[in-house]
Amino acid sequence: MAYSVLESLMAGNEYYVEHLGADHFEGVRDVQKPQVVSIGCSDSRVPVETLWNAEKPGKLFKSVNVGNQAWTTVGGRLVVNDAVGYAVSELGVSDIVVLGHTGCGGVMAAYKSVVEDGANDLPAAVEDAVSRLVPLVEEARELGIFDEDTPAGDAVNRLVEYAVVRQVEFLTESDEVPEATDCWGFVYDFQHAYGDDDGAAYLVAANGDSDPDLVAEWVPDEFAGRVKSIR
Repeated sequence: MAYSVLESLMAGNEYYVEHLGADHFEGVRDVQKPQVVSIGCSDSRVPVETLWNAEKPGKLFKSVNVGNQAWTTVGGRLVVNDAVGYAVSELGVSDIVVLGHTGCGGVMAAYKSVVEDGANDLPAAVEDAVSRLVPLVEEARELGIFDEDTPAGDAVNRLVEYAVVRQVEFLTESDEVPEATDCWGFVYDFQHAYGDDDGAAYLVAANGDSDPDLVAEWVPDEFAGRVKSIR
């Protein structure tokens, strides 16, 4: 029926309300002080709060968009996006997380734009978002991260990682981000590109470093297996 999706949404919210504890918003009804801002993809397969076990209100400030982009363009200049800018300037977060994911459609669109010479037919705003990823695809091809013999799926997953790495570098170098802010880059894997654990997030960049040996220095020994690169 025409109202079935709406009914499902409202029933879902009713379930949520009924299962909230009385103290669920204790301490955060009037103020928020999250430590982390996470920039993830709008992809329906990426549960941003759940994958960090950060579902308690006030823990995670978040932005989701096409291709998990921590930047945007203002006046022809690449700048940190609104969520990141607000988080670092007004909320004083200590950490920024750029969270890519395997099989990203936004990265695939940018890849097609480069290798198939503008093959996308996308709404204007989506095309604008994809256009900010195109230079990264071109860079990656020049660096040999993929070539014409690389299967498209493998190329896209390598590009996802490369885009995360480049954005962490951008944030680390940006004057808009306080120097004391830690910047981390992860890839959420549900295609077994990095390992066999469904839903694992792999650290691929840390404060501008992307060499796995250097990145591993930031990680406790128990999580060493979550530092990987497929580039």
